[in-house]
Amino acid sequence: MSIIPTDLADVACAPPPRGSRTGRGLAALDRAVGTTIEAAAAALVAVEVVLLASGTAARYVFDHPFPWSDELGQLLFLWLSVLGAAIALRRGQHMRLTTFIRAVPPGPRAFLEALAMMLVALLLAAMIPPAYAHFLQSTDGASPVLQINEGWTGAAIGVGVVLMLITAAQNLLRFADWRQAAAALAISAALYALFSWYGPAFQDMTTGSLIVFFVIVVAAAMAIGVPIAFAFLLGTLGYIAFATSIPPMIVPDRMNEGMSNIILLAVPMFVLLGALMELAGLARAMIGFFVALIGQFRGGLQYVLLGAMYLVSGISGAKAADMAAVAPSLFPEMIKRGNRPGDLVSLLSASAVMSETIPPSIVLITVGSVTGVSIAALFTGGLMPALVGLIALCVVVFVQTRREDVSRAARFPWPARLRLGLIALPAIGLPIVIRSAVVQGIATATEVSTVGIVYTVLIGLLWYRQFDWRRIYPILVDTASLTGAILLVIGAATGMAWALTQSGFSQSLAAMMAGVPGGRIGFLLISALAFIVLGSVLEGVPAIVLFGPLLFPIARQMGVNEIHYAIVAVFAMGFGLFTPPFGVGFYLACAIARVSPDVAIRAVWPHLAALFVALLLITLVPWFSTGFL
Repeated sequence: MSIIPTDLADVACAPPPRGSRTGRGLAALDRAVGTTIEAAAAALVAVEVVLLASGTAARYVFDHPFPWSDELGQLLFLWLSVLGAAIALRRGQHMRLTTFIRAVPPGPRAFLEALAMMLVALLLAAMIPPAYAHFLQSTDGASPVLQINEGWTGAAIGVGVVLMLITAAQNLLRFADWRQAAAALAISAALYALFSWYGPAFQDMTTGSLIVFFVIVVAAAMAIGVPIAFAFLLGTLGYIAFATSIPPMIVPDRMNEGMSNIILLAVPMFVLLGALMELAGLARAMIGFFVALIGQFRGGLQYVLLGAMYLVSGISGAKAADMAAVAPSLFPEMIKRGNRPGDLVSLLSASAVMSETIPPSIVLITVGSVTGVSIAALFTGGLMPALVGLIALCVVVFVQTRREDVSRAARFPWPARLRLGLIALPAIGLPIVIRSAVVQGIATATEVSTVGIVYTVLIGLLWYRQFDWRRIYPILVDTASLTGAILLVIGAATGMAWALTQSGFSQSLAAMMAGVPGGRIGFLLISALAFIVLGSVLEGVPAIVLFGPLLFPIARQMGVNEIHYAIVAVFAMGFGLFTPPFGVGFYLACAIARVSPDVAIRAVWPHLAALFVALLLITLVPWFSTGFL
């Protein structure tokens, strides 16, 4: 999951700038709030890096670990997440489904955008009392080592809710005129009155109330453009408020639990590492060496793209960033050789699917966080399935480039190749060292990412001698924004998964999946199909947080190895994420390559067919996931 550039995020997430202009006072308030939040979030990212780097050095260099570093890092991480979520809402960078809203004409679309933002604002307003109650409850305790009042932890969700409410109100005034806002408010009020009227009936229902809140409400909210995290919260808070007697305070409590898992601290560190690799020139040096090595052969640049994606994928935390780091330097020469733009977008999109299970994948880290599966084992199990996908795509490249004209391709003598290889050596070595250290249990994913950050800064300064310090602050803010977008989804999905479990849905799901024809193989195939659908609609992180705690225990009961099941789930979700017409990853690939989706969609099927064969092999042959454990 480098950072998703703003223009690419806008393709998938942001509403069109429409409606009345904000007044001078509102604009000033907007700038002041935004600047303050961004500065605080950037500072928290920097502090986390220093704290984790010093803690790692104390543990491994001086053999004197700081007993308080994890506790303080966890507290700061929660605050970083909520501030980042507010920044992401202000920038329109929260994950959301745009398939339906994009097909609506401009006039109705503007109203639906206003309705979506109104629902977000009202949801956040409704979250304030439960968040305050959660804060009051947390003030009774203290942290075990530093003895910091737990109120500092409990206040984070409430502060984040208030900041996001301010942003939502500003966005509503910025993008909607008063008629749209009034109509959106009237519809929201009517829906609230309707649910209040039928509240007692919902409490008497079991499956019916689940369908209403977790299917109809969530799906309708996502269809009109409500970001995925807020759609989850809308369904969860509505279910708890109208269909149960559970106090709403449980929602921020579950969110806090989901967002403060220390394992997830690796997310901002790898996001920052990916951005610094691009800044320091590591990705450019790596690609330059691969081009010099095999670029003169038929399909050589396509193989370079696949190889580069295999090496750098997963480090940045954003698939769009992985693709943006690799594709722009290769596509112009590919087109000169006669390759069709649609084929190149298809390959780029498919390469992102192929690399979904390559460590340090944010989705794999999330799997470990929500299911308790060993992250080191997941990292080990993910390499071979990705290689299966790589080989499948190489077969397609070989067939498509049989007649490629390489007569004008640059040819490098061996001394030049050796020189470029020496230049690229630090860049090639970093991903290998990161994955080896985690897989072999030498250090945790968070510790390795921190070491990678320090290493990348030093290599950029001393080896490549390119490091624009002016870009550091925007990178820190972008890191906080992407972290907040990811963690808010995890927090919201954690609350929704808890509500589903309390409702008895998990037991019903277990009984239904246990009755799938074909036993373990049937269960795996049905699961793969389900995760393809979930990946195309929800993306990997929210899908795995929502359904991982429900499906992984069933997989264990069915005798399926949990590493194998995790790899199948992640690969299948990646397949759905980049499969048109719903997969948003496909449209991001089109945006990066500047190719119309209408052109690319006609060329995507050979690569998707190869990946589907790879998914079947990974599903039916557990050895690919477990052979090296």
